[in-house]
Amino acid sequence: MGSLRVCAVQYKLADIERFEQFADQVRHYVRNASEYGVQFILFPEFFTTQLLSIGDDEGRPLSIERLPDFTDRYIELFQSLAAEYQVHIVGGTHVIDAGDGKLNNAAHLFYPNGRVEQQAKLHMTPTEREEWNMSHGESLRVFDTEHGTIAMLTCYDIEFPEVVRMARAKGADIIFCPSCTDDRHGFYRVRYCCHARAVENQVYIVTTGTVGSLRKVDFMRANYGQAAVISPNDIPFPPAGIMTEGIINDDMLVVADLNVQLLHDVRAAGSVTTWRDRRTDLYCDWS
Repeated sequence: MGSLRVCAVQYKLADIERFEQFADQVRHYVRNASEYGVQFILFPEFFTTQLLSIGDDEGRPLSIERLPDFTDRYIELFQSLAAEYQVHIVGGTHVIDAGDGKLNNAAHLFYPNGRVEQQAKLHMTPTEREEWNMSHGESLRVFDTEHGTIAMLTCYDIEFPEVVRMARAKGADIIFCPSCTDDRHGFYRVRYCCHARAVENQVYIVTTGTVGSLRKVDFMRANYGQAAVISPNDIPFPPAGIMTEGIINDDMLVVADLNVQLLHDVRAAGSVTTWRDRRTDLYCDWS
């Protein structure tokens, strides 16, 4: 259990005309991150909605039901970049066809060896459920990598303490939280909950959100985002629990070094030992 370097991308949304423009922007961020020697790169939730702005033959934006049409090209792009730069990429989220007429908002993990894993978002916001007809995922998974065990919990998911408890109980030390929020209220809901989950479970949280605007795409015309790498609040870590953070609503990426061994140290003998001191006689022990 050593150190690893992570990067979170504040992806700037803007209307495009071709898939190749999306691919060029993604490649730019991955190439930039690779220059810092990172092992993980995180993209935001719903950043592939940029593809809807390509529009149809009449110049109208594509509907959310059309986003799964891009899934094969999305996967091929990120597989190739993960292999080329020998990095793990959490490719934000992409809307996929879950079968039976259902859509899932699914986080994707791309390994350098070509392996691809998915984690569908488990909790749907009212907009996702009512406006975009999204369906929730059915199970929580964690993912083993050569750098440790991670989980991918998307935006609203981080606002439910139970699911993060389950991820930690399954062995996750790092939670990647791609997000997409349109105003400060939503942004701070997610951000404050990231801090709470890091304190409760003594884990790292890597989070980021979309910035910019898609003028043609419903519900993506406003974005308020900031990347951050968040730690527990204890002596080995920064007092505010912020390893790094971006400039709000700017086009940029942030980088931080994580020491997983420090998590195990504070769980065993920190100023507080919140994971060890759970009152499982009073409430459910997810482990």
